[in-house]
Parts: sequence; C-alpha cells; structure tokens
Amino acid sequence: MPGCKDGMIKYRQLSEDAICRELFSAFIRHQNVTKCWRKENGEWLIKDAPFVDDWSEEDYQTLISCLQHTVVTGGFVYGAFYGGALKGFVSVESGLFGGVHKYLDLSSIHVSEDMRGSGIGKALFSAAVKWARDRGAAKLYISAHSAVESQAFYKTLGCVEARMYHKKHVEEEPFDCQLEFVLPQ
Repeated sequence: MPGCKDGMIKYRQLSEDAICRELFSAFIRHQNVTKCWRKENGEWLIKDAPFVDDWSEEDYQTLISCLQHTVVTGGFVYGAFYGGALKGFVSVESGLFGGVHKYLDLSSIHVSEDMRGSGIGKALFSAAVKWARDRGAAKLYISAHSAVESQAFYKTLGCVEARMYHKKHVEEEPFDCQLEFVLPQ
C-alpha cells in the first residue's frame, strides 16, 4: 500500500523466538527483474537479465535460520509491521571486518512487494545505520541484488561501490553489486 502514512507502520527489533515461518505469512518477496547491473572489463553496464525473484519454502527456512543466527550472535534484526504483519526487515551482523574500513555487514534488507515505495526501506536502512554506528563501525557493507531498481534504492541512500570486496559474498552471489555506505559520525 504505497503512500500509507509512516505512523501506521510500527518498527521493532526482533528476538530469536519471534523469527519463525509464521512471521513471513503476509510477506511478498516477489520481484519481476528485467535489467541488472553487470561489471564487464572493469565497467558497470546495464544488461537485460529477465527473471522473477521469489523465495521458495526452502529459501524461507534458510532465511529464518540466518536471521536467528544473527540475533544469537549479537547482531541486529529489525522489522517493519503494517496492520500487525511483517512488511519489511533489515539485518546487520555483529562482527567488524575489513581492517581500517571497519565494516559491519548489512546482511539483508527486504520490503514486501505490496509496500515498496512507502518509505519502509529507507526507515529500515536508517535503523541499521544507527545500530552499526553505535557499535563502532565506520561503514556498512552490502552485497546487493544487481536489479536496476534495487541499485537505484541504494544509490539514493548514498551507497557506492565498496572499496574492498568481501570474498565470501562475491563467491556466494557473483552477480551482486558490492557496496558500502559511510556512516555519519
């Protein structure tokens, strides 16, 4: 429901117990992707790459396990709720990496298809920035979906190509764009 008033959206940090399959019952991951950013010969280009991005039941189970692990290991999982239903979430891992870069990993940020464009993503990102800054990070590291729309979201927030690539992220998602966001101090 784009255009809804932010006051009707409630935000809260999620506990390990709250992260279960039922939490995602009204969450719509669906995304029709037509064009993606690809790095070829050191240059970023927009390429046709049509596919539908959606999560299978197995993907949800993996997500739940990962988010629970984030909480248990001292990370941050924060949700946006509309009418009591989860409509967006963000997670940040707890361990600093990257030496002088002092990165914390923004491991996920997703907004339900029916609520995109409502300001939820920006609010979730702001909460992640505050949490990371309060823990001594200098930057957020984001291995981000390469869809043109996803990259436009990150660019609007001020994210840029990462100065240092996280090898594990590149290996797991070779088509992702590796980004960073310098945290205001």
